[in-house]
Amino acid sequence: MSNNKLLLIGDHFISAELMRSKIDHLSSGYTIHEASTPFPLEPFRNIAEVREASGSEEQMIDALQGASICIAHHAPLTQHVLSHTPDLRLFIVCRGGPVNVNLNAATASGVIVGYTPGRNATATAEYSIAMLLAAIRSIPQTDAALRKGQWKGDYTWETAGFELESSTVGLVGYGAVGRLVAQALRAFGAKVLVYDPFVTSTDTEQVEQVSLLELLSRSDVVSLHARDTQGTRGMIGEKEIALMKKGSVLVNCARGSLLDYNALADALRSNHLFAAAADVFPEEPLSPVSELLSFPNFVATPHVAGGTRQAAEKAAGIAAEELERYLSGKPLRFCANPR
Repeated sequence: MSNNKLLLIGDHFISAELMRSKIDHLSSGYTIHEASTPFPLEPFRNIAEVREASGSEEQMIDALQGASICIAHHAPLTQHVLSHTPDLRLFIVCRGGPVNVNLNAATASGVIVGYTPGRNATATAEYSIAMLLAAIRSIPQTDAALRKGQWKGDYTWETAGFELESSTVGLVGYGAVGRLVAQALRAFGAKVLVYDPFVTSTDTEQVEQVSLLELLSRSDVVSLHARDTQGTRGMIGEKEIALMKKGSVLVNCARGSLLDYNALADALRSNHLFAAAADVFPEEPLSPVSELLSFPNFVATPHVAGGTRQAAEKAAGIAAEELERYLSGKPLRFCANPR
C-alpha cells in the first residue's frame, strides 16, 4: 500500500515553510514532514556521484524513511540514498535542472524526477546585464578605490569603457535566460547576435543568428547562456577567445564548465580582453588565491545570479503545480526521466 508521507526539504533560500505554503491545499491524505539543508550558508558541493548538493546522504536516508513524495532544492538523491528509500515515488527538485539527482538510479528505482525550469531566468538575465555593465564600466574597481580614499576619476581613452548603444553583443545560448538578456540589450540599442544550434530562425526575428565563430569575431561583448552538457563543456577555450576582438569583454553567468578559465586568465594577462566577469566557476568556491582575482579588470561573484525572492517563489510554485499534476494522474510538464 502507498505511503502517505510527503517530505519537504528546504534550506535558507527556499524554505520548507515556503514549499508548504504552495502545497497545503494539495496535501489532503498526506502527512507533511519538513527537513532542511545548510545551503546557502554553506556552499553546495559534490556529494557522491551528484553535483551541487547540500546536506548528506545519511540525512536524506533518515528523512526519507516512509516518504513516497519529496520536494527538495539541493538535497542529494544518490544511488546510495535510493537503495535505502524504497517507498519513494516522486522527487521534485526546485531547480532549473536536477544535477543533484542520479537520474539513471532514480529511473531504475521507479522514481519520477521533476524540476522547475525558468524559475530564475529573470533573476539570472538581470544579473547578467549587471555583470556586463560592471565589467565594461569598471564599476567594482572604482567603488573599491573610493572606499580606500582614492578618487579614480582619471579615465583615459585607453581605460574608458564603451557604450552598449553602439555595440554588438553575442549571446551563446538563446534559452529562457538568453531571450530575456537579448530583450534588455535591444532596449539599450545594442545589436544582438545569437548562437544556439537548437533554435530555428523563426525564433530569432529581432536578433541575428550566426555561427559561433562569427559571433566571437564580430562581438564587442560575449555573454554565455548555454546549458551544461557534454557538447558545451569547454566550448569557449583558448582558440575561441583568440577569435574575439582585442578589447572585447567576456561574461559568464551560466555554468563554469562552459569556459576554460586558464585561457581566460591568459587573455586578461595579455590585455587581449578589455575585461571579463563571472558568477560561476569550474570548482566552487573559487580559491582565494586564484590568479583571476589578481586582475583588476575581472569581476567575480559567488554564484548568486539566480538568488532573488521571486526566484524562490517561482520554484516553489512550479513544484506545487507539478505535484498537483502527479496527484491527479497527469504526466509532469517538467519530467527529467519521462521514460
